[in-house]
Amino acid sequence: MADGGGSVLVLTNSLDVTADVVLRVLAGRGVPVVRFDPGADLHSGASLTAAYGAGGQRGVLSTPSRALDLNRVRSVWVRRASPYEGPPQLGAQERRFAAAQCLWGAGGVLASLPGAHYVNHPWANRAAEYKPAQLAVARRHGLSVPDTLVTNELRAAREFAAGQAGGVVYKPLWNTAYEVDGLPHQVWVRQVRAGELTAGVEVCPHMFQAKVDKAFDVRLTVVGGRLFAIRIDSPDLDWRRRQDLMECTPVAVPGQVAGAVVGFLGELGLVYGAFDFAVSRAGEWYFLECNPNGQWAWQPPETTGAIAQAIADQLQRGPDL
Repeated sequence: MADGGGSVLVLTNSLDVTADVVLRVLAGRGVPVVRFDPGADLHSGASLTAAYGAGGQRGVLSTPSRALDLNRVRSVWVRRASPYEGPPQLGAQERRFAAAQCLWGAGGVLASLPGAHYVNHPWANRAAEYKPAQLAVARRHGLSVPDTLVTNELRAAREFAAGQAGGVVYKPLWNTAYEVDGLPHQVWVRQVRAGELTAGVEVCPHMFQAKVDKAFDVRLTVVGGRLFAIRIDSPDLDWRRRQDLMECTPVAVPGQVAGAVVGFLGELGLVYGAFDFAVSRAGEWYFLECNPNGQWAWQPPETTGAIAQAIADQLQRGPDL
């Protein structure tokens, strides 16, 4: 394993136990790591300074325990940093202003470190989150996708739902925070019928897909061209709903699918991606979505350990790729 030198900068919150799995691997290899949560740490003793000019680009990230030369960062792991919300002691308007300055200031500095290898680059992550765009990229790389309609037109939605012999599912285009009676509420993927659709469809775009007559689901995690796939057997349409009831076992990835997902990540500039597929009873793999920052440590220990090693390999090697 080549060693790129310098520190690995991990952008995540203090409670991210998934990051801890990889940090333990890096510690065992003697790779220096700085863990930083810009949305929280900049309001609790950390500081960030960057300079640009005729003398080049330089910068320092200072925390209560260390100072990091931003020109000596080999890799940046963009994990689960806290949102930029501003110092809590400020008034509402001042807090919104401070939060925006942190986002565009600190976010811009940390996204442009010279020579650093990003897993993934935050701008690539954001661009890759759009589900309709994912479907377009998946098709370009030869992946099968379920017939899909994105619309805010009620008539079009009803016609699409009525025209799918195997049924239709609704899935949100973004995992937006939602509450019912003051309690967090998850919007799961669920089957819908044409007659159930109301004028609420016209409020915003909705995504409807032909229901796959699936035998099982697959979570395919890809790290730098290395593939880790598990078969998921669940009694639910959306296996995330009751994960205690699902069973996970390793599964082989067809060669055409393997090449397509690597090409998918390459087009979007991603090193890491968590792909979800529905595999039909006829054996066809249908692309559902790719989460560019999806969780992975919930998988069987052997798979989780292998993914952790692969991510650590990427971070340790840095830009020497």
